[in-house]
Amino acid sequence: MRVTYRRPASTAALLATLPFVVVGCGLVGGETEAEQPERAPAEEAMLKSRERVQAYLDAMTAKDVAAGRGQLCAVLHEAFDAAATEPNGDFADHFEVSKSEITDIRPGPSGQEVSTAVTVTVGKKKATRPLLFTVTRDGIDWCISDERPGANSPAPAPTP
Repeated sequence: MRVTYRRPASTAALLATLPFVVVGCGLVGGETEAEQPERAPAEEAMLKSRERVQAYLDAMTAKDVAAGRGQLCAVLHEAFDAAATEPNGDFADHFEVSKSEITDIRPGPSGQEVSTAVTVTVGKKKATRPLLFTVTRDGIDWCISDERPGANSPAPAPTP
């Protein structure tokens, strides 16, 4: 004699929805983004880096020191406050930023490296200088963690 066991429909429905509940609760599928602040998607990293550096360049053009400071990581604020309007500072009164552009964004050892070309006019003299910004994630926000002269080397040409 053969005995068959019939499961109620509610048990089948429960078993069918269990994988969605487990994934939705975070029990399966890895850590949430809040638990992985260093693992931002590449697209977000590039977008946020571009936004931060462009806002800083715009602040330089407008001579808006507060807006420029707001793009920097908190650890740089004291040094920025001391040097921003000095003769060689990014917000010095004696020069004007007539043009600035982002020329390259790529991952670097300390964050996203954003290469720029900044054209500065002093009197009748004009000079374009490369600046390299490093943008990192600080908690849930992005900020500029470094600025130095120079730029990334050109990207290698694609191999045919």
